[in-house]
Amino acid sequence: MTSTSTRHFARCVGGDFWVVSWLPGRTLTERQAAAAMTIAVTVSRHPQDDTAWVRLDGLALELGLTGREAAGLVALSSHDLRLPPRSRPA
Repeated sequence: MTSTSTRHFARCVGGDFWVVSWLPGRTLTERQAAAAMTIAVTVSRHPQDDTAWVRLDGLALELGLTGREAAGLVALSSHDLRLPPRSRPA
């Protein structure tokens, strides 16, 4: 799953198992991955009103997080995993 609104993505790793770029180390269901992507898109649009935060809280609950925790993780995970890794200087 990708979006033009964010660099984050979700990738199916087999069966109903998904990984999401801003939740490294976690394996999610497709429903959870869709919620995680919706969170990433919402955060990229900088939610300012209470309605957006209520929606984020509902989505994040599926991941065992609060909306603000999820927003913080999305913001902290700003690297683009779609790009090839940079080589380290010797």
